[in-house]
Amino acid sequence: MTGLPWDASYHDGPAPWDTEQPQPAIVRVAAEGGFTGAVLDAGCGTGENALHIASLGLPVLGVDVAETALAIARAKADDRGIEVEFAAADAFRLQRLGRRFDTVLDCGLFHTLDGDERPGYVASLASVTEHDGTVYVLCFSDNGPDTGPHPIGREELRAAFNPEAGWNIAAIEPDRIQTRFHDDGAPAWFATIKRM
Repeated sequence: MTGLPWDASYHDGPAPWDTEQPQPAIVRVAAEGGFTGAVLDAGCGTGENALHIASLGLPVLGVDVAETALAIARAKADDRGIEVEFAAADAFRLQRLGRRFDTVLDCGLFHTLDGDERPGYVASLASVTEHDGTVYVLCFSDNGPDTGPHPIGREELRAAFNPEAGWNIAAIEPDRIQTRFHDDGAPAWFATIKRM
């Protein structure tokens, strides 16, 4: 998957999804101790969520296909004195990282995928998630007014992260995703998924 279309999103100022702060849902879960061990932020963009988690003392790798976003993320890390790693990676080939993670975050990536792309992506996540590890997915929801682009149904999450593929969904809760176009955030699902 080429990173060029995504990279272009960062050329003329912040992308629509780049609010220049971590998502409140991620801050809340981090405060509750939801991130443990080595953490992967898949589709990290300019790194706000990864930087927040790393500021708590956890080892974090943020990956994205957009080199411009990664350059911005690295500059933020330097400016803030936060130790965190950012790397270019294809979300469909995460096994190429040669590493495994206790906690994986997908904030705003899953809902960009077409239905036929999801099994490959979920298999890629499985290849880097430790058994008993946790994957968090924050994605646009089809539940409520003023939904974001590419809203996802609860059943679409259940279909993608199913027991046959080695997953157990612990919870899918309504939440919000902050964007530059939604005053109070867009309707979202926050899914907590365990790797079996």
